[in-house]
Amino acid sequence: MRVLGIDMGSREVKIIMFNEGEIILRKKISTMQFYRDHCVKKDRLIVDTNSLGIDHYDLGISTGYGRNNTDLDSFTQINEVKAHVYGALSQSGLRDFILLDVGGQDVKLAKVEKGLMTDLELNEKCAASCGRYLENMANVLEVDLDELGRHHLNPVDLNATCAIFTESELIGHIADGDSIEDLCAGVNYALYKRIKPMLVRFGGKQVVIGGGVAHNEALFKYLEKDYDKVTALEDPQFNGAIGCCYFGMARMGSVNV
Repeated sequence: MRVLGIDMGSREVKIIMFNEGEIILRKKISTMQFYRDHCVKKDRLIVDTNSLGIDHYDLGISTGYGRNNTDLDSFTQINEVKAHVYGALSQSGLRDFILLDVGGQDVKLAKVEKGLMTDLELNEKCAASCGRYLENMANVLEVDLDELGRHHLNPVDLNATCAIFTESELIGHIADGDSIEDLCAGVNYALYKRIKPMLVRFGGKQVVIGGGVAHNEALFKYLEKDYDKVTALEDPQFNGAIGCCYFGMARMGSVNV
């Protein structure tokens, strides 16, 4: 039984196919390229799955910002938080945790108890707590995201609550001669400070991290001080698409959730 999951994100489209519970297709495409090369506009956008190398599937599940913009009528649509919770259940094997997913333009938080989502919070309003913030600050510092994420010691104090003002504040610290390492740590700690109040509301002792920020070592270090266990998903950026497939398997009775 083949289950296809598509997570149509604001920056990238992630595609996963399960066959009998095993991943047999993993594909990531920029959102612009997806719409340009794999969709045809008629009354609405028609997705050409053949052009994606997909010729057969038994069940399709879609999620993400773009799920309502296309003709994926044959797909069952689920909201992003549900998709990411199912993905975390599939990848981690855990049943009780707080899921933290920092996407390019939003932050998703969900409390999971006994395999069920019992609370959630979504921040789509402020870029300063999202992945785009890290990308912008990395560009200002002229380092890549991997280098930025390595530094957590001696963070400079960045107090601006807006991503645009933080950029100006960061440039001021550069002019003052602060080291790149301390500036990188300051950016990471500023992100952590904005996320922490949302996490604290949920309580709990275990955090599971999804999304691209799961690769940020500094955020991991800061969270370890607050929680008994912090786990980064093995395939964090595909978590939404994996969750779509896992939801589809549960719907068909192939797994128990």
